[in-house]
Parts: sequence; C-alpha cells; structure tokens
Amino acid sequence: MESFFSRYRNPLVLLALLVAQIVGLAVQVRRVDSGRTSLDSQDPAGVRLIRLWANAIVAPPERAIHSSKLGAGGFWQNYIDLRHIREQNQDLQKTIDRLRLEQAALLEDARQGQRLQGILNFQEKYIYKTLAAQAIGSSGSDQSRVFYLDKGSAEGLERDMAVITPDGIVGKVREVFPHSAQVLAINDQTSGAGVILETTRIRGILRGNRAGQPQIVGILADQRIQPGEKVLTAGGDQIFPRGLPVGVVEKVVRDPDRDSFILVIVKPAAHLDQLDEVLVITSTQPRFSPEGLQDLATSEALKGPEAAAIKEQKKASEIMAEHLPGLIDPNAPPDKQPLLDNSNPNPVSHPPMPLHPDRFTPGAASTPTVPAPDAATPETKPKPKQTPPATPGQAKPATAPKPRDTAPRNP
Repeated sequence: MESFFSRYRNPLVLLALLVAQIVGLAVQVRRVDSGRTSLDSQDPAGVRLIRLWANAIVAPPERAIHSSKLGAGGFWQNYIDLRHIREQNQDLQKTIDRLRLEQAALLEDARQGQRLQGILNFQEKYIYKTLAAQAIGSSGSDQSRVFYLDKGSAEGLERDMAVITPDGIVGKVREVFPHSAQVLAINDQTSGAGVILETTRIRGILRGNRAGQPQIVGILADQRIQPGEKVLTAGGDQIFPRGLPVGVVEKVVRDPDRDSFILVIVKPAAHLDQLDEVLVITSTQPRFSPEGLQDLATSEALKGPEAAAIKEQKKASEIMAEHLPGLIDPNAPPDKQPLLDNSNPNPVSHPPMPLHPDRFTPGAASTPTVPAPDAATPETKPKPKQTPPATPGQAKPATAPKPRDTAPRNP
C-alpha cells in the first residue's frame, strides 16, 4: 500500500517550502507603531510578524480559559459557598442598629451640651440669682398649660418664682413639692404677666387663649401697634423682672367682648412646646460679676476725693462770700431786705430796694410831704405840690391824698 507521504510528496514539499518562506518573511518583516510593515533596518524597532501571528493564535484560547476560571470562582463564591452569610448578615444588622442608637445618643448629648452651655453663659451674665432645672413632664391636657420640674423646696424653690430661658420668659412656679415643682406657662388661660410694647410703650396683661397662644388683653385700639414689635416684661407684677423678652407681636385682632379694645397675639420668644432646661429666678437681689465688683470698688474709691474736692470748693465760696460787701442793710426793716430764692442751690440776690428813693430813682417816685392842718384857719386847704411830668421810663409820681376837713362849721 502506498504511503501518504509517497502519494502526496510533491504537494507536501511545496507546502513545506511555502511555510518556510512565510516564516522567513515573518521573521524579517516588522510591524512598526504606526501600523505599517517595513523591511528597512533603519526603521525604529517594532514587533515581528511572527510574534503577532503567534499572539493572535494563542491569545483566544488563553482568554477563554481565564474567563472560565473567573466564572467558576465567582459561581463558587456567590452561589455555593454561602453557608455562613445569613449569620453574618444578622450580626451586621445588629451592629448597625447599635451604632445608630449610639449615634442618636451622642447627638442628643451634644445638643444638650450646647443648651447647657448657653444656659450657663446666660446664668453667669444675668444680674439675678437663678437655679437651673430640668422639665420632667407636662399636665397631659390641652386645656392646662403646666409642666413639672425636677427641683423643689429642698433646692430653695418657692411659689410665684419666675421661670425663664435664655430666649425669654416661660411661666411662674405655682405649686412646690419637696423635690419637684409645678410651673404655670404664660400661654395658660389662668396665667398673667405685666408686659410693655418696646416701641409704643403701651402696657397690658399677657395671658393665654383657648388655642394656647399668648395674647395681651386690656389694650385700647391703637394703630401704632404693628406686627413684629418686641414685647418685654413691665415688672409691675412683682414676679418677672423688668426688661425680659416675651416675644414679638404676631397679629392684632378685635376683642369680641369689648368693641373699643383689641387683642394682641404674641409669638413667644421661648419654645414653650420644646422645653428641656429652664432657669428659676430664686432671688431678685442684684449680684455682680468679679469685674463689676472691681469697677464698683474703684468708683467708691474715687467718690471720696471727688466729694472732698466739692466740699473744699463750697467752703472756699462761703469764705469769699463773707469777705465780699453785702447788700443787706442791718438797720433796715425785714420787708426792705433783698429777697433770696431758696429753690436754687446757688441763690442769687435780687436787686435791693432803695433806702431813700427820690423822683430820679428808676421805678420809684418821691412822696411829697403834706403839712398838718391848722386849727385856726379851718377854711384854708393846702395846695398840692406841683411835680414835673414823668419822663418816659419813670413811674408816675404819687399824689398825696387830700386831708380830711375835721374843723367845725358855722351854723
């Protein structure tokens, strides 16, 4: 039997020659970076065609093998090896819940720290003595606006003490227990506080309405009251000190019960529905900071020399007044002495009255002398003395009254 190589010898030889020639060309020809092929040795280095062909033949199988390996590994990890994933998910969920609770607690502590820091700063700068307290509960009714504090009579609280925040007033202490106290808010219908409008200086009484809004009652209709005006405590109720912020005017409505009166709805400055920490004014005696006490001591120290200087000036003025000639005549009657104005601390003497006025004295006229009537000549009457006419600026000379005829007449 004829072999395969013997039968196809010529084609096989031709094929071998072609393959050798192609391989030789592939070894000699380069593929440059620009994509063209070149046989010139001066061209820059490139990739031989044989390497390109070898890469084109070997790369697809290698890519297929690598992709199949990755797919098998992913299938194993994502679908087969999942025995403990459920337990891990549960543990992770518990950890997430715990971290959320811790985050909320830390956030609340941070907010509380900010509020306490603000209250502490206000407490240090406020002139009256205050006590910090925590709001621990409310009345639970929409008709009653009261809440409870965690401080009581054991901490020095008493009835009718003012309760405030750094933002504004809150209410007053209504009931006191050993370790708690009940506070009546300003938006309750039974509350009351004396307030004054900052710009118009109109006074009124602040109390709550049925909707729980603070309102000022007992005010006559006035067009000057506008929304946005600040409301302050007036201090006349003997509970809230004067000048504390209450809120701002929200709107003005007519009083349905009285025609000529209005109701001023007030937006409270304090957050009455979100109270956490408050301050109770335990004493209205002013207290001063160390800097204020130092300034007060300095002013008191300077007050002594100033008072001594004023006293020396007064003494020197008295001595000078003793050496100056006086305008008082010791021989004149009291009604002729100059009048002194005692209402002025530095009295100024009025011009003295003339002791012997004559007709040339400004503001005065000479009084003529009248001779006494003679009993021997009863019918003779003295003639009045002729006086010259008064010049402008002078008073009219006085005329002596006629003497009364007391002599007996002949029958």
